[in-house]
Amino acid sequence: MSRDLFIKTEFQQKWINKIENHKEALQKHAEENDLHSKFPYENINWLIKEGYTKTVLPKSYGGEGATPEDVIILQETLGKIDGATALSIGWHMGVVGQIYSENLWDKEIMDEFAEEVLNGAIVNRAVSEADTGSPTRGARPSTNAKLVGDEYIINGVKTFTTMSQRLTHFLVGAFIPEKEALGFFLIPRETEGLTIAENWNMVGMRATESHDLVLDDVKIDKKYLVEVSKGPRGAVPNPWNLHIPAVYLGIAQAARDYAVDFANEYSPGSIEGVIADIPAVEQNIGNMELELTTARHYIYSVIDKYQKPPITNARINEEIGAAKHVVVNHAIKIIDSAMRIVGAKSLEMERPLQRYYRDIRAGLHNPPMDDITIKKLAKQAREERTK
Repeated sequence: MSRDLFIKTEFQQKWINKIENHKEALQKHAEENDLHSKFPYENINWLIKEGYTKTVLPKSYGGEGATPEDVIILQETLGKIDGATALSIGWHMGVVGQIYSENLWDKEIMDEFAEEVLNGAIVNRAVSEADTGSPTRGARPSTNAKLVGDEYIINGVKTFTTMSQRLTHFLVGAFIPEKEALGFFLIPRETEGLTIAENWNMVGMRATESHDLVLDDVKIDKKYLVEVSKGPRGAVPNPWNLHIPAVYLGIAQAARDYAVDFANEYSPGSIEGVIADIPAVEQNIGNMELELTTARHYIYSVIDKYQKPPITNARINEEIGAAKHVVVNHAIKIIDSAMRIVGAKSLEMERPLQRYYRDIRAGLHNPPMDDITIKKLAKQAREERTK
């Protein structure tokens, strides 16, 4: 089922048209960037210049008031064109969208940062660590913040800092001993003691340059402690996180399109007609379509539920996690089928399928993790039967 059937607003159509009209330029360096683990600077700079990164600001702040549903459909569109670009900018979209829709920060800082975003600032959370992993699992970060006078001094190393070389601001998670809590600090890139360790060398999403962020006695005014939480992250429903599976849905769509086009055109000498006419190939095409339709219906139905209550917070949180699980795992199956259709040629480095295959695997390691999602669903099912 086509993404176009889920377009609801003029805003969505406007941005889809703008992105698709720039498709050739957005794809131009994808192969080279992947090969050399080079960040898609041209693409991100274009998105900033066109105003994409400020769409998630409320209209009262000079943005366009984009909703989580808007972000899903636009990120899917970008993901189909270039996964690394989409996943990278998606983190900014999700972070800013959540901050301003939920008024997470003091108004003074929100006003100040909104001006930065209007002027091209981009931000991402820096939360994961080599020793403790994702904070969604509840581990206390080893990165720490000590209050000295009116400043916090922060030390630690953060892994998986996507867009590290292009971010203007980092939202760094650190443990605050005197508060016995996790705090998030808004830290500008040029802050003394903040450096990037260029060590990103992964199989998938190579062009995101998700290097380590190193904080060595970084001093930041205490007013930039913007969030404090004593519980594990991920306990409160956050529909903005659906920007993650939206990207992988887009990549799956790209793989499906490539495989179907190949099957419709490839005619080896051993057969009459094209391989799309072979029953086994037709079966794989049908399987891809079923997986894609199921994934797309699921993610859009979940966001529709969120935006049209009543539904309990606990239940929608599980649905959001399930949407990510369904989309990513279906996307993996879609790309597997696509590569079976194309055959050994799918492994050629000059073809995008091998990149889609590698990039899609990264989705398994974006939050929430599959095991956490399944555990929550099991808990919900058991509780329903014991009431």
